[in-house]
Amino acid sequence: MRLAASQPIWSLPLEGVHEALQTTPEGLDREEAEWRLAHFGPNRLPPARRRHLALRFLDQMVHFMALLLWIAGGLAFAAGTPQLGWAIWAVVLINGVFSFWQEFQAERTLAALTRALPSQVQVWRDGQLGFLPAEELVAGDRVRLEEGDRVPADCRVSVAHALYLDLSVLTGESLPVARRSGAIEGSQRQAKVSTSERANLVMAGSTVASGRGEAFVYATGAETEFGQVARLAAGTTRGASTLEVQVSRIVQTICTIAVTMGVIAFGLSVLLVGMAPLESVVFATGIIVANVPEGLLPTVTLALAMAVQRMASRRALVRRLSAVEALGSVSVICSDKTGTLTGNRMAVESTWLPLPAEGLERLLLRAASLCSNARLEAAGTGAGGATEPRLGVGDPTETAMLVAAAEAGLVPEALPDRHPRRREIPFDSLRRRMTVLVDWSDHADDLPIPTGGSLLITKGAPLEVLAHCTSWLSSSGDAPLDAALHQRVVDANDDLASRGFRVIAVALRRGHGGCDDAPAEALERAQMFLGLLGLYDPPRPEVPDAIRQCREAGIKVTMVTGDYGLTAQAIAEPIGLLDPPGSPGRTTAQQQASADPVRVIEGSTLAQIGDVQLRQLLKYRRRLVFARMAPEQKLRLVQAYRALGEVVAVTGDGVNDAPALRAADVGLAMGISGTDVAREAADIVLLDDNFATIVEAVRYGRSVVTNIGRFITYVLASNVPEVLPFLAMVIAGIPAALTVLQILAVDLGTDLLPALGLGADPPEPGVMRLPPRPKGLPLLNRAVMVRAYLVLGVVEGLVAMAGYLLTWRANGVGWSQLRVLAPQLLHHTADAGVVAIQQQATTVTFCLIVAGQMGTLLACRSDRRPAWALLGLPNPLLWLGWISEPLLASALVLVAPVAALFGMAPFPLAWLGPMALAPVLVILVDALDKRWRHAGQVPPGFSRSVAAVPR
Repeated sequence: MRLAASQPIWSLPLEGVHEALQTTPEGLDREEAEWRLAHFGPNRLPPARRRHLALRFLDQMVHFMALLLWIAGGLAFAAGTPQLGWAIWAVVLINGVFSFWQEFQAERTLAALTRALPSQVQVWRDGQLGFLPAEELVAGDRVRLEEGDRVPADCRVSVAHALYLDLSVLTGESLPVARRSGAIEGSQRQAKVSTSERANLVMAGSTVASGRGEAFVYATGAETEFGQVARLAAGTTRGASTLEVQVSRIVQTICTIAVTMGVIAFGLSVLLVGMAPLESVVFATGIIVANVPEGLLPTVTLALAMAVQRMASRRALVRRLSAVEALGSVSVICSDKTGTLTGNRMAVESTWLPLPAEGLERLLLRAASLCSNARLEAAGTGAGGATEPRLGVGDPTETAMLVAAAEAGLVPEALPDRHPRRREIPFDSLRRRMTVLVDWSDHADDLPIPTGGSLLITKGAPLEVLAHCTSWLSSSGDAPLDAALHQRVVDANDDLASRGFRVIAVALRRGHGGCDDAPAEALERAQMFLGLLGLYDPPRPEVPDAIRQCREAGIKVTMVTGDYGLTAQAIAEPIGLLDPPGSPGRTTAQQQASADPVRVIEGSTLAQIGDVQLRQLLKYRRRLVFARMAPEQKLRLVQAYRALGEVVAVTGDGVNDAPALRAADVGLAMGISGTDVAREAADIVLLDDNFATIVEAVRYGRSVVTNIGRFITYVLASNVPEVLPFLAMVIAGIPAALTVLQILAVDLGTDLLPALGLGADPPEPGVMRLPPRPKGLPLLNRAVMVRAYLVLGVVEGLVAMAGYLLTWRANGVGWSQLRVLAPQLLHHTADAGVVAIQQQATTVTFCLIVAGQMGTLLACRSDRRPAWALLGLPNPLLWLGWISEPLLASALVLVAPVAALFGMAPFPLAWLGPMALAPVLVILVDALDKRWRHAGQVPPGFSRSVAAVPR
């Protein structure tokens, strides 16, 4: 939507802007805004063009593994076995359909979750400032923009307070550019300037780097400058995550091994066994198909999609899938304090004045309220007629000051009318203070400030504000600030901070004629110190337990805050980040470490430490708190941890946190208090701003990679009993215990639904009592291959071959006779009775493999615990897959047309007993192997674990 005037919007005075946009200085009323929204559409870019569904489905049919199976099926047709060819191609089709469906569902899930966190914007409607979804903006709306906000539409600036814009998304220029409110005179030179570079325009997609302002919307949606740029990038698609790349390499590796084994099988079957070339092609094709992990790719997609959905239900919104796998290796969490470790429920609990007086305390609260951009909502009436607490809109610290002023009998919402603001120097993280210039025509007689003229009010970090003060204010007027009083202020600040208060100082200065244009440095000097406000934000009750879980999981938690060091320490001790001095039961060494000032490092100290010293400090100190940290120091800290080989997760909420969020392995932005810039830079958005949510996200991140590894173990284990019959035929000269179609039937019965159930398994109990997964550890490692091939696979293979031989024995055929019958069966010269026994024996082998896979499925749910310890862990998909295995096997044996196709025959019911024991045997052997491999280590769930070793 765009409402245009006869002149360019940038050349009009504000009155002309209001006329051109058919709006008022107060913005639109709700009825007009709703009419424009209905007629011109939402402030939304048109959906990006996506690759056609048919082409995306075709992608699932032509990747490396699918092409290999297409060729294998073609070889089967060429060898004169169309049933085998159709069966192989059916595997390709089934896996392609399933992979396509899972990818489609995962994409829809991510899109739905993204919509769950709509972009909010401050906008005036009916003269009232409130929050609305950015999509509801229309031309003519009056909006407020603050540091960290993403500009929601193309707007003309009406008010600018040190407003700087980051236009890199449009121009590529990384340096912020200033914005102002006045009209720009039209000229030939100005006509050549691009729209995004006009000094009184803010463009959709850009971000507010610093300062504050107001603006009127003149273009929305596809009509914005950003909408034009977005059309060029409409076809951009997400790149593969590192996990998906690693899985693709595994598929290629296993498929290469499968082809190699197939070629060897062809050669041996021709040269040693005496098979005809076409028969050898069929058998080699079966070997290839048996070793190809058909269900691996859809399982990876399912595991990632399930993790994203589960994390969303725990209030963690995943923006990039690669972050899910990175969470499993996180070894360091650099966390903010306010709102993450604490509840972000600020309240003024204490005030301090050099000389207490009621009039000065009211002046302190009045001045703090005027030097604020927050506001209070009107109090409502609850049940029984009780008045509900007033809600604040804006920064929690400023809101707390307004609430305190209201409780003291002031009327915060009326103060801006009584003392109109003439100028503002916004707060920034380097200056640590904010200053406003207001008219001071007050009629109160009890205030020691003369009425008339103007007043400068500064609030901010106590030591920074105090450094600009040369006097202090008492009930009788101002007096020089001597060394003794200076020290009293410092001591009072330290006392409040040591009790966990966030301390804010307020200072004043009488205005003069040049204040409207003087630089900030000139305005903020020679001030009068007024007093201190102590605000308390209690720690979240769930945080101590979350930090304990991190320690047990081998994850180091470091607080990184802009607060004063004593405040940070006072919060860190009760939540367990630092041990309080004198804690009972602590060793002398622990007592000394607790008293060590190196536990809390302020930014000024960090600036004097070299990179080598910093890395040594981070490596050998387990518990550290960093206070008074500047944004570039937070980035330096993240880089130092990563240089030590740590996998770092970082939380942030401000525009200045964006570099650290991007530099981290996992960036976590605050969904409630976070700025748009921080959320855009992050990989994951915490919808509740809660540290405990990070721990839950790490738990699910660990389970994703683990589940993929367990699925690989499960798939590889089935390859051994499928290949063993061929090896026995070549080496011992006996008939093959499985046909190629039966091998395919095993794969279809074990590599789809049951394995997908493994990929959807929830986190194993005790997963947060294990150390982080080593960075770069391949999924297909030595431990996985040993367990799959030499433990689970060997047990399944031996049980299956034993069943095959015992079936012949039960029919009166011994070992030597079986070797004689092998050539007859191979060349199809055996009589009908021998063929019937062979079909019965191969059916028993097939069913024992399926039964063994049922045990393997349960055994693979954990790398450390026995299968029976996880029977209560809910996973409907896994149990559905587990039940499907015997049902599928029964259908293959009992349904006559299917049994004839796969060469199956009924067997005596007495075999049901051994088949029921097969999964039990696999589980018992697996439990013994786990106990032997982890001998001497305390299993997860006990009071001590390997991960509890101090880092």
